[in-house]
Amino acid sequence: MKVELTINGATHVADVEARTTLLDCLRDKLGLTGAHAGCEHGVCGACTILVDGEPARSCLMFAAQADGYEITTIEGLAPAPGELSVVQDAFCETHGMQCGYCTPAMILTAHSLLSRNPSPTREDIVEAISGNVCRCTGYGQIIEAVELAARRLAGSNAAEDAR
Repeated sequence: MKVELTINGATHVADVEARTTLLDCLRDKLGLTGAHAGCEHGVCGACTILVDGEPARSCLMFAAQADGYEITTIEGLAPAPGELSVVQDAFCETHGMQCGYCTPAMILTAHSLLSRNPSPTREDIVEAISGNVCRCTGYGQIIEAVELAARRLAGSNAAEDAR
């Protein structure tokens, strides 16, 4: 069957079997490999994408179900080729990634949180990322990255030692 998907603002058409997950369609049919296959049961969060701005597990959704929704993958967050979004930059600066396997999902989750809540508490951040497993246990740096991104998005990008 043919599916027409809106991903990162562009329309993509793919020929898939009815049982093809959105994750497999993104990776195998469309070459968008930022969403990772982890447990493939919706537990680890490595396959997290945004569906209409909300985090969703692409391993639990069929490609055919995604028709009519706005899908955002990690490939769609950068403002321009060769640039990073504020959230991506904050993750780099704070070392909010270790091996990188969970990083795209964590960044998308943080992006969604910050678009709903521009001034999250530490507890808000912990709650938001709690559905994504970091196998390297880099949660401290991930939380720090989201806090930094929130400050930058709020316009208070002062150096830590200047405060």
